[in-house]
Amino acid sequence: MTTLPKVAYFCMEYALETSIKTYSGGLGVLAGDYMKGVKDNDYPLIGIGLKWKEGYVKQTIDSKGNVIDAFPEADYSVLEDTGITFTVKISNKDIAVKAWKVAESVGVKSLYLLDTDLPENTGEVITDRLYGGNHIKRVEQEIILGVGGIKFLRAVRYPIDVYHFNEGHALLAGIELLREFMEDKKLTFDNALQAVKAQTVFTTHTPVLAGNEQHDINYLMDLGANLHLTKTQMELIGGKPFNMTIAALRMSRLANGVAQLHGETANQMWKDVKGKSDIIAITNGIHHGTWVDETVYESRSNGEALWNRHMELKRELLSLIKERNGVTLDENTLLIGFARRAAPYKRSNLVYNSGKLLRQLLADGQYNIVFSGKAHPADKNGKEIIKDLVALSKEYPKQVVFLENYDMAIGAALTRGSDIWLNNPRRPLEACGTSGMKAAMNGVPNVSILDGWWPEACKHGENGWAIGDDKVPSKIKEQDKRDAEFLSSVLSEEVIPTYYDNRKKWIKIMQASISDTYTEFSVDTMLANYYKRLY
Repeated sequence: MTTLPKVAYFCMEYALETSIKTYSGGLGVLAGDYMKGVKDNDYPLIGIGLKWKEGYVKQTIDSKGNVIDAFPEADYSVLEDTGITFTVKISNKDIAVKAWKVAESVGVKSLYLLDTDLPENTGEVITDRLYGGNHIKRVEQEIILGVGGIKFLRAVRYPIDVYHFNEGHALLAGIELLREFMEDKKLTFDNALQAVKAQTVFTTHTPVLAGNEQHDINYLMDLGANLHLTKTQMELIGGKPFNMTIAALRMSRLANGVAQLHGETANQMWKDVKGKSDIIAITNGIHHGTWVDETVYESRSNGEALWNRHMELKRELLSLIKERNGVTLDENTLLIGFARRAAPYKRSNLVYNSGKLLRQLLADGQYNIVFSGKAHPADKNGKEIIKDLVALSKEYPKQVVFLENYDMAIGAALTRGSDIWLNNPRRPLEACGTSGMKAAMNGVPNVSILDGWWPEACKHGENGWAIGDDKVPSKIKEQDKRDAEFLSSVLSEEVIPTYYDNRKKWIKIMQASISDTYTEFSVDTMLANYYKRLY
């Protein structure tokens, strides 16, 4: 039997349970599912993250539709004290770091969170808010994750064969590995870089250039993120300004995108980077135990039982909406679910910019729609998108709902209880979109742009519906106009008539949605591919 490599997995966020505020969105959901799959399959992998004192932002909506941010302290009652502390140097100052283990009762095996909220540290807590603070604070946090993560592994003497950087936030772990080879083993910079590459892999998630983090070399040097590398050596790795994704591509033996289309997009994005690793594609997957209703899966071959269970889950969602928003939606009306981070390319507002027909059908009660999602605290455009959605809910108070403060609980309720799952990003800017997988496995058919994972699964009219085709106009306005027209036609001509007039066909689509996705897009399949193709 082949011995599997021992892997250290670094990620900025993990979504484990609703109450554990160590996540903001898709990256954290993926990483949390990943760690649960590791436990289920007993893989030799250790996860490293950060213990965020205040977690991610809590967002509520005031009477005028404005987004209100709050940062309450997170509940970490599930953490176990490892007794391990060490120091990491930032700006020539020793910062104390403590390691906590996430209890296995959460569903993970070996996940450790690093913490700087300690009495030994004076001044501002570095690990205070996930994605909070300015660029200096971000680098400080990434020093704790990357450099601190390697120091933790050395402290526990955990042997590692492969270091996996899940997104560019973990890149500074590679700089620490480089320092070890140069200082401890006396290798030259070039030889040390090759040694780091030999045991490092990297997953890139963000096909939007602005989402790929970069920093001025000077403040990286001032903070000590260079770990004694010269400015020239840092620039050889990450360029000028220092780009975390480019550096990770140059410091890894192999990288991957998170869907087949995203692999193509990532290769196109970074094709001019000299010395980068090859980029393959390994499609994400989801953790069944967290997201898929067991009764739905068990009922998949019995159409009547499947429909009855779906209606029970729909009523649970409608009860949640009634409780949270005071709105009573008709259970017999087609319910569209839409939950995304509020970012312009995800086009949360496409459905109400898609012409008079869908507006009229909405007013006529032919469908209801429930939105949810958060904006980054510093993203004014994202908050305006949410404000628009709230305004739409006030314009159509009996048909449209916005559920504030999106979290795992809302995500689970929506992907189980909606009738269809709507996703309409600007192709090819969706890396994967695992919420669509969750919906599909719960018998909630996708109605989606052919982006992210959906081109791999979509059988139009059989297990869900495509919005348009795979052609992308060169101008954004033209793309938005074209996709809005496609959205209007597919909903009005195919989805809505099938839902009301052909229940037998609708249930067959639900069944196909489950059978076509349950295994192929599971975290078990994803992990098997990572071990076979990346590790």
